[in-house]
Amino acid sequence: MAVAAAGERAGGGQGAASGRVGLDGPVAAAAAGEGCDSVGRDVGAHGAPVPGGRPHGQGTPAPDAPADHRNLLTDNPALYEARFPDPDRLAGRWAENCLRRHGAGPRVLDMGCGTGRDAAHLHSAGRTVTGADLSEAMLAYARCRHPGPAYVRADLHGFDLGRAAFDAVVCLDSSLLYCHTNDQLDGFLTSCRHGLAPGGLLVAEMRNGAYFLGRTDLLDTPSVTTFTWQGAAYRSETTLTVDRTEQLLRRTRVWTGGDGGDVAPVEQHSAWRLLFPHELRHFLAANGFEVLELHDGPGPRTEPPWQVGQLPGTVTDADRLHVVARRRHTL
Repeated sequence: MAVAAAGERAGGGQGAASGRVGLDGPVAAAAAGEGCDSVGRDVGAHGAPVPGGRPHGQGTPAPDAPADHRNLLTDNPALYEARFPDPDRLAGRWAENCLRRHGAGPRVLDMGCGTGRDAAHLHSAGRTVTGADLSEAMLAYARCRHPGPAYVRADLHGFDLGRAAFDAVVCLDSSLLYCHTNDQLDGFLTSCRHGLAPGGLLVAEMRNGAYFLGRTDLLDTPSVTTFTWQGAAYRSETTLTVDRTEQLLRRTRVWTGGDGGDVAPVEQHSAWRLLFPHELRHFLAANGFEVLELHDGPGPRTEPPWQVGQLPGTVTDADRLHVVARRRHTL
């Protein structure tokens, strides 16, 4: 099973620049703020700054260097929806299936909700949903385009939205991997335990760190993608590298294009924690969770993707990791 190296979830970038984004055309118009397509810009989704990143406007790049913006897609949620569509709502449907199979109650927190499309799907399934994200741009877009859930600003490294306020926490598309350090991961899991009722579920989907043991297919060559949005052509070149010291998968993405002629490329940097299956089990157990499922697929980002009626796998060898864990009554 493999996924494209290009992206994770809607809103799933790290950091966001304020100000103009450096590409002309519809992106520039969106950055100026027109309707739901770009309402506000803020630091990135999912609660983590870019490792070693430079806040927009601080420092001066070399004259011929690409413009350094933290996340063009987080700045422009409508562009993210266009670049990474999920018309079948696979991620939301997969999460709802997990919740139903394990008898979760109706109150759900979608942590790292991005543009709100998965939160909205869970809401349409009859659940009382709260979508949480650190990006004000994403939250504003979610409120406008995907109404129904309540949307709040929260940092996944540590949040308090009420004790036992939820029956389930959903964390999709590698959002959990923005916890780069052990303390950040403990902070997330402690917050989940605090917010979940006894017996509540944590449902998460992410990259599998074990996949990179001896495999280099996602690292060997840059991934190049071209697409057209609102009549303008865009190109992104994505390079992935493994930082073994920090146990991170680092991504560099360079955007070019638009319809404005000679414009500076936009370079972005992101990173995800490389978590291994036994390591994840250990963190969950230490924070008061019982693992009910841990497998590599099928899931919403696997190839072939999950379909209704498919049961969870039994191995953790491929490049995605899916976990369902239950909050124990006591540590």
